[in-house]
Order: sequence, then C-alpha cells, then structure tokens
Amino acid sequence: MAGDKKVYTLAEVSTHSDRKDCWLVIDGKVYDVTKFLEDHPGGDEVLLAVTGKDASNDFEDIGHSSTARAMLDEFYVGDIDSASIPTNRKYTPPKQPYYNQDKTTDFVIKLLQVVVPLLILGLAFGVRFYTKSSTA
Repeated sequence: MAGDKKVYTLAEVSTHSDRKDCWLVIDGKVYDVTKFLEDHPGGDEVLLAVTGKDASNDFEDIGHSSTARAMLDEFYVGDIDSASIPTNRKYTPPKQPYYNQDKTTDFVIKLLQVVVPLLILGLAFGVRFYTKSSTA
C-alpha cells in the first residue's frame, strides 16, 4: 500500500487478534505483525495480549531499540481512526462522606479542655482557702 493509507477503526483492528492474523495499533498506526509473531524476542503471547487496544504505552514501556522501531515500517498497513479509540481516563475513586472512625476522641478532648482548667482553678481556690484559714 505505497502512498495509499487506509484508515481503520479500532473495531476493525480488533477482529485481527489471533496467531493467524494479528494486528496492533501503535502511535496511531496499524501494523500487521502476523509474520513477526514467531520471531518476536518476547514471544507471541506478548503481542497477542495487546491486540484490540492502543498498544502505544505497552510498546513504549518496554523500551524498544531503534532497530525494532524501524522494523515497524515493513508491517504498516494503515492508520487508526483516533475517534474509535476510547480516551484513557484516570481512575478517580467515588466521593465518600468524611467518616471519623473514633468520634469519642474529639469529644473527650473537648471535655478535657473544659474540665482540666476548672479542676486547676478549683484546686487553686481550695489550696488558697485552706492555707488562708489555717494561718488566721
């Protein structure tokens, strides 16, 4: 297909996902890697595991050599319709109301903030009262 770029949807590429017919999507391009399955250094399972999706991240994470990147050209069959690839959304956990596991701790702290100063004040008055009455 020299000069003639066919555009495939991800659904079309996904139908090519076995050892007899294996296509991958890498960086917006579609590659028919069927003939390369047996020669792939990581084994054919690695390639088959990334069919039916955008394998760009998987390809980049491995850190392929410039030779491996150049080899892609011979397997190129067309481009992917980028609108057919679902956007990667970062997982955000569902919002949950704040839950304080130990509510008694807050209550005890607030109670002690009031009670301890009153006890100290009472003790001071008591000491003063007894020391004053015993000297008189």
